[in-house]
Amino acid sequence: MRFLLVSDLHYALKQYDWTMAVAADFDSVVIAGDHLDISNHVDGSVQVVVILKYLRRLMDCTRIITSSGNHDLDSRDANGEKAARWMRRVKQMGIASDGDSVALDDILVTVCPWWDGPSAKQAVEALLISDSAKPKKTWIWVYHAPPDGSPTSWDGKKFYGDAELAEWIGRYQPDIVFSGHIHQAPFIKDGSWADRIGTTWVFNCGNQIGPVPTHIIVDTDAREAVWISLAGAQLVKLDLPLERPLAQLHQLPDWLKPGSRNPDPGPSPA
Repeated sequence: MRFLLVSDLHYALKQYDWTMAVAADFDSVVIAGDHLDISNHVDGSVQVVVILKYLRRLMDCTRIITSSGNHDLDSRDANGEKAARWMRRVKQMGIASDGDSVALDDILVTVCPWWDGPSAKQAVEALLISDSAKPKKTWIWVYHAPPDGSPTSWDGKKFYGDAELAEWIGRYQPDIVFSGHIHQAPFIKDGSWADRIGTTWVFNCGNQIGPVPTHIIVDTDAREAVWISLAGAQLVKLDLPLERPLAQLHQLPDWLKPGSRNPDPGPSPA
């Protein structure tokens, strides 16, 4: 199964256009939070309307899975904790989102919302406990923030990851975590788009300017993951131990070459 991961699009509509243009070439497109941009001059309620239209159009192309991020919080719940209430409308459209679990053949995808307090955090862990008992060959989490202490959460000065996520990874051992949040992690010294914690692969595609978002393509049959950005491209093999520095990709792997249902991946590998 082939996944396209993007994150932190922050109302960059040209990047949504690109995502929509390539979506049909993937079994699933995962948008790991931060659809909105709280610093944008466009009102948040207007941003929501526009993003919902994009998500509806994306649904016509392939399966969409998406979670909330910290920029998506627009209200407070009954416990007084910040929440992305508008994501309920995403769920009503039939898109897997916050709190959902999706079975894709023998792959289980757990979609975790951004949590702002103890009640929401408890709900996330309850979701993970429930899904840990479900039959699956591969378990994938969508979780906007990367784990604390991981190069995927390094911003050049300190780690800005989620300590609870790091603990949950150790406890429940998913196969893959799709994240975002720390825009610069893949581009800076000691940061990375990929990490391995025990047997768990963690991916953060990062964020870049321009019409093509940084993105990660994971093929669970080929057992490889590719990161593509303006800075170049890298590859990891999911069945092998993680070794740094990560392998630079100078040509597309066979499973991404023309004729193997690949999209225009954006900038070519250097």
